[in-house]
Amino acid sequence: MMFQWRHGSKPVIGLVGGIGAGKSTAAHLLTTRGGMIVDADALGHDALEQPDVRQSVLRQWGERANLLRPDGRIDRRILGRLVFENSADRRALEATVFPYIRERAEAALAAAQVDPTARFVVLDAAVMLEAGWDGVCDNVVYVDAPRPQRLARVAARSGWTDTELTAREAAQWPAERKMAAADAVVVNDAGPERLARQLDELLEMWDVPRG
Repeated sequence: MMFQWRHGSKPVIGLVGGIGAGKSTAAHLLTTRGGMIVDADALGHDALEQPDVRQSVLRQWGERANLLRPDGRIDRRILGRLVFENSADRRALEATVFPYIRERAEAALAAAQVDPTARFVVLDAAVMLEAGWDGVCDNVVYVDAPRPQRLARVAARSGWTDTELTAREAAQWPAERKMAAADAVVVNDAGPERLARQLDELLEMWDVPRG
């Protein structure tokens, strides 16, 4: 599942984090500083809209639950409940969607390298480390936040319960392992201004050009 992609001249920053820690907020802040985002998580959502992926998902899990929403799209929350209860199911889903994500992300990374509006590139991917995609990054940042804050955010955003958050966390590397693998950790527990200051310090330390 490694990327088949060579570095260009622009720095690539990998963005990972605890679920609900505010990785999307960090990504937005980086765009205001000249970064171009390659959102692998959004590509994962797009993958489920592709006819071949959609049919594969329905063949594998459609008999166990009604996966379709009224508009005919796959209900990601129901699918998530199914696959995150069982590691074999989770790996099967990853094998189904990762090739699409990787192909689209490779193309987006290459396009960002030649886009004159991008000063640097940000690869935003929740499972970057697990999938081995961090090899295309010059530096990886882990976004952290206290668990009560993270739970409140995912409950408000997606209606997740503590049990659902725990199941999703169990499907990823432990936070300690991710933080150890990252080049830096920022803490998003006191609003976007504090988070922005931490990101600015990293960009300056890594000599990343900003817009």
